[in-house]
Amino acid sequence: MTVAVNLQGIHKYFGMVHALRGVDLDIAKGEVCVAIGPSGSGKSTLLRCINQLEIVSAGRVFLHGELQGFTEKDGCFHPLSAARVARQRRRTGMVFQRFNLFPHMTALQNVMEGPVQVKGESRAMARDRAQGLLARVGLGALGGRYPNQLSGGQQQRVAIARALAMDPDVMLFDEPTSALDPELVGEVLDVIKDLARAGMTMMLVTHEIGFAREVADHLVFMDEGAVVEAGVPREVLANPQNARTKAFLSKVL
Repeated sequence: MTVAVNLQGIHKYFGMVHALRGVDLDIAKGEVCVAIGPSGSGKSTLLRCINQLEIVSAGRVFLHGELQGFTEKDGCFHPLSAARVARQRRRTGMVFQRFNLFPHMTALQNVMEGPVQVKGESRAMARDRAQGLLARVGLGALGGRYPNQLSGGQQQRVAIARALAMDPDVMLFDEPTSALDPELVGEVLDVIKDLARAGMTMMLVTHEIGFAREVADHLVFMDEGAVVEAGVPREVLANPQNARTKAFLSKVL
């Protein structure tokens, strides 16, 4: 097994709030890991630490064996420069609850922007790849539309295409359907299922328990900043071993 993401003893403090409490987690290459749990349990914070949107207070994050955010010398950890952090961050694609599209750009321009501005691709190459990615998420005919001309589900699919345009090693999804009307959830989940079938390494935070059962290879239940229970999704959901997991699932299943 090739480990894509390796988290070792991750702690995160926000002032006096201990948001993450010693999280250890491995995500294999090509694996879909889904994190569930109550609001405020640290799931989104964990994703943000992997993506380096938050700096860990203690512990280490490795992506394909490379230490993220720090360099180690003589047993001491030294923060990387902003430029080096930015280069590392390119290896993870992040899709948020809110779509965060540039409102003054078309769907096609939104997907093109990162490869042109960050990776230095030619506009012609970026345009061709963006068109292909929009087609992959079912929006090939809508590249000329602006975000306010798209439904919430369509905007989220543009956001997924935009993240994929940077050729990430790992895709991170922070409750990607929570801001959508119920009838639009399925179209976004179908795109994520397609990525899973294609072997993309992914970690998702979601409240869609049925989707987690169907798609995930590895299910993690978090509570109060810690991983309380983890395992094969169907086994954890059908026969949880921890009392806190049982109480949570009794309310959502």
